[in-house]
Amino acid sequence: MVHRWSQRALAMVALGAIALVPVSARADNGGIGFWLPGTMGSLSAVPGQPGMSYTFQYIHLDAVAGGGKAFQNNASIVAGLHAKADVGVFLPTYTFATPVLGGQLTIGAATVPGNIGVDISATLTGPRGNTISGSAFDNRVTWGDLYYIGTLKWNFGVNNFMTYLFGNIPTGTYDSTRLANLSPGFVSVDTGGGYTYLNPKTGREFSVVAGFSFNGTNSALDYRNGIDFHADFAASQFIGKSVHMGAVGYVYQQVTGDSGTGAKLGDNRGSAIGLGPQIGIFFPAWQGYTGYVNFRGYVDIHTENRPTNSTFMATLSFAPAAPEQPVTPRGPRHLK
Repeated sequence: MVHRWSQRALAMVALGAIALVPVSARADNGGIGFWLPGTMGSLSAVPGQPGMSYTFQYIHLDAVAGGGKAFQNNASIVAGLHAKADVGVFLPTYTFATPVLGGQLTIGAATVPGNIGVDISATLTGPRGNTISGSAFDNRVTWGDLYYIGTLKWNFGVNNFMTYLFGNIPTGTYDSTRLANLSPGFVSVDTGGGYTYLNPKTGREFSVVAGFSFNGTNSALDYRNGIDFHADFAASQFIGKSVHMGAVGYVYQQVTGDSGTGAKLGDNRGSAIGLGPQIGIFFPAWQGYTGYVNFRGYVDIHTENRPTNSTFMATLSFAPAAPEQPVTPRGPRHLK
């Protein structure tokens, strides 16, 4: 059974579950989709405590596509793709005490440093339409774009609801001549909503967050990714007051085709389904703050027009702790 203080502490996970970074080998041109599937995890829609929160995250991604599959990477068509990325995310957020539209408003921004390597077996067509053969490898340590997020959350007993807006501000680290990029090379906005069922009596929790990515044009290539739909889900059971375990997953579907003169593969609509395990642990932090660590992993069980991906995420969050309940005052005892 989940204790009352633990029920309030769950709220701090709402942003601790977020990983705000598109990583190469995901979808669309260059294997880059703006939304990283699995971004939202358990308790995503649960409101938190007012004040500053801090999230640190490590993401490892491994993407593989056999030589029989062709993908577009910037201006080139490539085959035999193998990409690896190790990325860090630092996400400070602020939650306002004053309600907005009856809900709780949180805003934040994230920086994304990391290392990415892309290995291809062959380049089938080059930027000028020439046929090229031979393998190629590119590796770089770089920074992704600056990402911003805003959420509104509402609580109604065991039911919690949220809406969010997420986007990027390009920082200039994108290079259209390289295989390895952490930045997508265009401006995108992603918006959607979510729901969390949390029953403190049974310790059961279920969360789902779905949304759409609306992508701008990569001006260096005249390439525009289609609109992408994504749904992240998680379910867990609390064991005691501080540990929960369960499963996570996602569904990703490109709903409109790629466009522009640079889209050499046409619509190139991709889809993926991923599943995996998770474990989360609460722990006491410094005065006035609660800590939380979460480990989860995903493996694609279905892909179309996309590499097969495996992803590992480790999240460490610190958020304001719920105030202690005052002890009920008692009057003096009178002895007869």
